[in-house]
Amino acid sequence: MSTAADPAENGGPVGAAAPDDGRGESANQRLDRNWQEMLQELRVMQTGIQILTGFLLTLPFQSRFAELDDVQVAVYLGLVCLSALITALVLSSVNLHRVLFGLRVKATLVQQTAAIIRTTIALVGLVLAGTAWLIFDLVVSRTAGLVVAGSLLLTVGILWVAYPLAVRRRALRERA
Repeated sequence: MSTAADPAENGGPVGAAAPDDGRGESANQRLDRNWQEMLQELRVMQTGIQILTGFLLTLPFQSRFAELDDVQVAVYLGLVCLSALITALVLSSVNLHRVLFGLRVKATLVQQTAAIIRTTIALVGLVLAGTAWLIFDLVVSRTAGLVVAGSLLLTVGILWVAYPLAVRRRALRERA
């Protein structure tokens, strides 16, 4: 979940001027590069969540949707709300840029967008696990859905939290 504006890269607080890392960038150039890298991350997330939201929005139009029990309907509606929230979060970075544009506060923009990206990634993990739960619950059984959702949450936790932190620790040790 690390972004280009993380303290590990900058050598200080998010968005703060950092010592030269060999790129010969000014603090403003580094902030501009960090912002561009974050925009690319947001584009990837936006595409993924749009596809997942589109899938979720088609479910009520399927013939089996009427067969969902109360738990399945509640989970489905929760997933739709989470997907909409993720879409709003991704777009909030664009709006934040619009509101802050020209104020010469790019460090604030980069710092706040980094927080938005971390939150969005966590919510995407929940939507992925919830969607898997719903599908397995419908097709196989509630137990299978819970096992798959739990396994997916564990895998996401490893891939998105534990692994990046381990790589970060190793990189910081090697850099020192």
